[in-house]
Amino acid sequence: MNFLIYLIVGGVAGWLASLVMKRDGSQGIILNVVVGIIGGFLGGWLLPTLGLGLGGGWVGFLITAFIGAVVLLLIVNLFTRGRAR
Repeated sequence: MNFLIYLIVGGVAGWLASLVMKRDGSQGIILNVVVGIIGGFLGGWLLPTLGLGLGGGWVGFLITAFIGAVVLLLIVNLFTRGRAR
């Protein structure tokens, strides 16, 4: 059951990050989920490294995944800038 919750929260985080980064038109739901999950891992590593902690629970995970997903999309934008979409 936790796996399903992680997928949903990761999907929401990826979708929100894609809206903020204006990439929602070029991504589907599967890619949003993948970006959110990878963002969760990235945020889970990055925030403690910077000395930031958001606590536990699904809200903390959502915020962490969102921040990680935005960072991930920033990195992707650096490599795909100027390419045909």
